[in-house]
Amino acid sequence: MPTSTATPPTDGLAGAPGGPATVAALVEAATRALAGACAERKGPLPARTPRQVADAVREALGPLDGAAPAGPGHTIAADVLTRLTRALAAGAADPAHPRCAAHLHCPPLAVAVAADTVASVLNQSLDSWDQAPAATAMETQVVAELADLVGYRGEHAGGVVTSGGTESNLTALLLARDHALTASPGLDASRHGVARAAGGARPRILCGKVAHFSVQRSAALLGLGEDAVVTVDVDSQHRMRPAALREALLRLRADGDLPVAVVATAGTTDLGGIDPLGAIAHIAREFGVWLHVDAAYGGGLLFSRRLRGLLAGLERADSVSMDLHKLGWQPVAAGILLTRERALFAPLSRSVDYLNPTDDEEAGYPSLLGYSLRTTRRADVFKIAVTLRALGTDGLGRLVDLCRDLALRTAAHVVGEPRLVLAASPSLTTVVFRYDAGEHSDTVNARLRRRLLREGRAVVGRTQIEDRVWLKLTLLNPDTTPDDTASLLAEIVAAGDAEAAALKETR
Repeated sequence: MPTSTATPPTDGLAGAPGGPATVAALVEAATRALAGACAERKGPLPARTPRQVADAVREALGPLDGAAPAGPGHTIAADVLTRLTRALAAGAADPAHPRCAAHLHCPPLAVAVAADTVASVLNQSLDSWDQAPAATAMETQVVAELADLVGYRGEHAGGVVTSGGTESNLTALLLARDHALTASPGLDASRHGVARAAGGARPRILCGKVAHFSVQRSAALLGLGEDAVVTVDVDSQHRMRPAALREALLRLRADGDLPVAVVATAGTTDLGGIDPLGAIAHIAREFGVWLHVDAAYGGGLLFSRRLRGLLAGLERADSVSMDLHKLGWQPVAAGILLTRERALFAPLSRSVDYLNPTDDEEAGYPSLLGYSLRTTRRADVFKIAVTLRALGTDGLGRLVDLCRDLALRTAAHVVGEPRLVLAASPSLTTVVFRYDAGEHSDTVNARLRRRLLREGRAVVGRTQIEDRVWLKLTLLNPDTTPDDTASLLAEIVAAGDAEAAALKETR
């Protein structure tokens, strides 16, 4: 057989002998490029239009297979990495900048980023034990510890690391669907389809009116249809009203529909509202309906001794999702889905000859394949495990407290600014407000936000409450100070003044 003598066009494999040293050298080069590009950008995002950003990326990428020879003392890989790192960082929104405060987008801890690099080098996949022996054991233990934190009994609970709240919600609602549609002997939704398993009843999911959009998306993906989602009235703080939930369940029962799940929210995206979990759990138990709590945002309160009481009743849910790439300061992705009992994951159980044959598992080789919608799944648990050991729950709790206190101080500053109006007192770490431009407030608030983006001065969130445009600061940076947010609010007021004046001139 002929053999090739061509040299592979790489700097070697990360896990090969000498590979970690090569990775270290490349990371050092990328780190220098990061620092330089961030200094050139100066602000929280590039002072460029979307078209200008796209043009800069296109120029940096160049043509495919058109790489130039490496410079003196460099490799092609190092040169390409440096060039594209500069392009990415120069065009990035920097969550570590105090004026980048639009979304649930945290600045990650350095130790977690370093751990994430280790996970990338080792490139484990958690769909079978022989691809990830230690990572399989690590995820099993860390999931049990987080289940204990929720209030479950960790040794009996089920759980998995996910890509985030959307995947967690989808998985939980799949489990809830199959749990609800097992009344007919020998029928289940996964094998026989929703219509046949439901026996003519219409499956329904209930959630608050401001629940995450992934609830509707999950209903569509699960074959229930988005119209299967029944939204329940919320109060002024965006918390589900228990009386309205009870009324909705009674109405569904009278109509012959089948409630599959109630989705409560612990931390709505805008106001950070936390549903009254204890009261909702009582109603769900009364009607025999699965309770899932979407705590993707608010789940981080469990780390805080001072604030965890806001999640009272969480332990009564059948399933809970939380995202540690929000109030956990992990690099994306670090979602968690937990169930009160491990057996609730049964609908995902699979035995595949080429991954987890039954006799291997009986011989003591465990598999996590039956806990996830994904097959290939990286060891995201490693950065979580490192962070929990490096900071402890109290260390993470102090970061949560800092961000909550910052939100309260910032809200007080909004109240003291005559041209700003606060929507509601912060429940978690978001501050929702608007610039008051009278009848033109919606137009001015939308335009002032784009002005700040265009000029690279600030990344401010936008939302809509009762058909009006509001602005939002999502404060997940524990290094940001009240002086920083006061300065940011001053930028917002100045941009609002400029847009209001420009609008007046055009009328």
